[in-house]
Amino acid sequence: MSLGAKQAHGVRSRTLDLGDNAVAAAVYGPHNIFLDRLETLLGVTCAARGNVLTLSGGNDALDAAARAIGRLLDQARGGRSIEAADVAAAVRMTREDSSVSAADGDTVLKTRKKTIHPRTPMQADYIRAMQRFDLVFGLGPAGTGKTYLAVAMAVSKYLRGEISRIILSRPAVEAGENLGFLPGDLRDKVDPYLRPLYDALNDMMPADQVQKRIESGEIEIAPLAFMRGRTLTDAFVIVDEAQNTTAVQMKMLLTRLGEGSVMVVNGDLTQVDLPKGVRSGLRDALETLEGVPGVGAIEFTDSDVVRHGLVARIVAAYAARSPASPYEVSQRGGDHD
Repeated sequence: MSLGAKQAHGVRSRTLDLGDNAVAAAVYGPHNIFLDRLETLLGVTCAARGNVLTLSGGNDALDAAARAIGRLLDQARGGRSIEAADVAAAVRMTREDSSVSAADGDTVLKTRKKTIHPRTPMQADYIRAMQRFDLVFGLGPAGTGKTYLAVAMAVSKYLRGEISRIILSRPAVEAGENLGFLPGDLRDKVDPYLRPLYDALNDMMPADQVQKRIESGEIEIAPLAFMRGRTLTDAFVIVDEAQNTTAVQMKMLLTRLGEGSVMVVNGDLTQVDLPKGVRSGLRDALETLEGVPGVGAIEFTDSDVVRHGLVARIVAAYAARSPASPYEVSQRGGDHD
């Protein structure tokens, strides 16, 4: 990408030569919808003519737009399709005071079906935490990619031979004592509560391979109660919806960690479904393990929501009603001994 800049009548402009027409078309999007999105997000004006793109606007906006275009170019040149969410992600990454690059090898997760890049600086920090610590807490609202990225990391490590098993679990607290009244066998009863984990897995690997590995035990998806009495060695363990564990359940879970294993515990302390008066095991663990070496915690906010743009605004609106953060941690943890 080559650059040119000029200033006329108080308005700065910058010309970018994107090189290949096909790559430029991918960056522009169908009917230039990605450029329209950049204009809305950054307050710049985009004028495309073939592979030459002219940006107009203020200095900071021009710099941000040029960096965002650069990220999208890298994505297109790497053979990865661009979606509307990628445009917003590129803008977020350029706005943050962070050294994170979308092309940084240490935050790229490769799976059978796709290569996954962080869409916010905090997602990049989360990936690095999973690489650095044996126990990671992922905290924050829905839509921030906690479960998806954890599954991607697990699959990536499995495919590289760094672990031999993937274990995915979550409490089925919503079922309560009514679990026995649901139709079918035990698997039929608990599968609805584990569906998000299946969905993430199927997004990373062909469905037949997922099923084959489930049948062989290399991938295990089970409710939290199935973890009792076990030692989980050489495994990547993911616990979803951990805000719905009790303190006793959480202690049981954390003490299952065996040699060569990594555990990621995710949850949103604003959505606890436990009975009134029962303390969340996730909150209890965060307080108990404060400063313990080998433990990391990442706190996502509404600015990290990567679903529909409205989701971030919904999360922010609810947070505004309860200004005090439920998380008393952001990032912490010591190096391994």
